Amino acid sequence: MVADQFTQLFGTDPVVHGFVGGLVIALLNLLGASLVFVWRDPSERAMDGALGFAAGVMLAASFTSLIIPGIETYSNGNPIPVLVGIALGALFLDRADVLVPHAHYLVSGRRRSDAANPSDDLPVSDERLAGVVLFVLAITLHNMPEGLAVGVGFGSGDVGAAIPLMLAIGIQNIPEGLAVSVAAINAGLDKRFYAVFAGVRSGVVEIPLAVLGAYAVQTVSVLLPYAMGFAAGAMLFVISDEIVPETHTKGHERIATLGTILGAIVMLYLDISLG
Repeated sequence: MVADQFTQLFGTDPVVHGFVGGLVIALLNLLGASLVFVWRDPSERAMDGALGFAAGVMLAASFTSLIIPGIETYSNGNPIPVLVGIALGALFLDRADVLVPHAHYLVSGRRRSDAANPSDDLPVSDERLAGVVLFVLAITLHNMPEGLAVGVGFGSGDVGAAIPLMLAIGIQNIPEGLAVSVAAINAGLDKRFYAVFAGVRSGVVEIPLAVLGAYAVQTVSVLLPYAMGFAAGAMLFVISDEIVPETHTKGHERIATLGTILGAIVMLYLDISLG
């Protein structure tokens, strides 16, 4: 089994597993950010489809790898701890968005509020740079629950369930990393190195949070269902508040929806085949 091979390679310490999981998803974020070297000008249609795919993966993972096992396995069928965690996770992202305003800057290089005014599509470079900085901060913030989810998954001790979650979040990090790099280029950062750096920066936070998540639930096991719910609630917030609205504003709703369905299918397959 994949879980047995994983433990043979990395031992049995869940905290070490959390570190490995965080490293994997951060490297896949780097892979996505590096795609600008070979795919220098992805269309809005392609990006909306890719981000829709990421949303589908996160949506399925929230339920199959966090909410359902959190209730059935780690709360003895009591849904309250997980539901409390979901509410706290969504509230955390909601309050965090107050500090880091929405920066829907994925492909076009302009804020959503400007989208209705084509005459404003030629922004001053400083304004574009400010926009991409906000976007990178927003994506970095939204990477936090992903890293936490992987750490909590491995911290539960169920390697068989944690590996599909790690792979799913890593896969959805690829289009997310590409989106950050494209935004950096659209902001006027001409050198591809800086674009890739922006993508890497957004994923680096996942490694320490994966370790923290694994350590926390190992040290205080009663936190596990709350932490699983928290990670799921935060990811659901990102899907509904950020990814879906962003991918449905440029006329590519159908491709984004098909991408979401495909992402959910991929996650369900990973969960069944590797879990």
